[in-house]
Amino acid sequence: MSSRQASGHAVPGKASFAEAYEQPDPRGYFRALGPYEYVTPHHAQRVFRLLTAAREPRTVVDLCCSYGINAALLNHRVSLAELYHRYTDHALDDLSTPELSLRDRQFYAARRRSEAVPVVGIDVASGPVEYARRAGLLSAAFAENLERTTPSAALRAAVADAGLVTVTGGVGYVSARSFDHLLACVESPPWVASFVLRAVPYGPIAEVLAEYGLVTERLARTFRQRRFTGVEERAGALQAVLDAGLDPTGLESAGWFHAELYVSRPTAQVRARPLATLLAADT
Repeated sequence: MSSRQASGHAVPGKASFAEAYEQPDPRGYFRALGPYEYVTPHHAQRVFRLLTAAREPRTVVDLCCSYGINAALLNHRVSLAELYHRYTDHALDDLSTPELSLRDRQFYAARRRSEAVPVVGIDVASGPVEYARRAGLLSAAFAENLERTTPSAALRAAVADAGLVTVTGGVGYVSARSFDHLLACVESPPWVASFVLRAVPYGPIAEVLAEYGLVTERLARTFRQRRFTGVEERAGALQAVLDAGLDPTGLESAGWFHAELYVSRPTAQVRARPLATLLAADT
């Protein structure tokens, strides 16, 4: 997510990367997050590809999309490691944002997967969303704050046929309110896949999704998010995990934030193919 406006469940003491999320292109983002090995989009690439493959081709909505990284990894023959290499390469330092977005449009077009699906991106910050659109990563892009306002008419139209809503890192900064506003626009309930830090409660969001006929499952494993920035952040994360009644041994105690994956689908689809089976290739 870009502007990172907390909804009341952000982890205490968690470092702010707001400046990196608010640049006009992703160079600052990758250079800021790289030292801490931020890897959630890497995990999401595999999961989101499996989920889209399990559905008929329909629009994906990436909530808190920032620079379109999830869309880049979903629809193109690239890895997160390759994106880190690309955007930290000092050979790109002298390019303006328009020049970089033009090069990126060509870069991604040459790597477009035949299984690519339309991706609509939503974020509160206009710069990253506009970059992702100009780079050809998003079929439609919206700088809207669904915590504060209802979706615009254009956004409602763009997400009407959505089959999957994705979130990596935004939960805790956006709440059930954003999900409610978004799902109210969709003609038939989409699947929802969210990577969520362990200490951040997902129950209120799952309750809202249930009102749309969706059952939420949690995958029985965790995913590394990134390394802690220092002692203060580590202490805050460990305390937040303990306060949530969880055991940090071997996870946060080893120096990493850990996230869980929640996927919400209609009851009949959950019964026919439980999440562990659906993602068997990933586990």
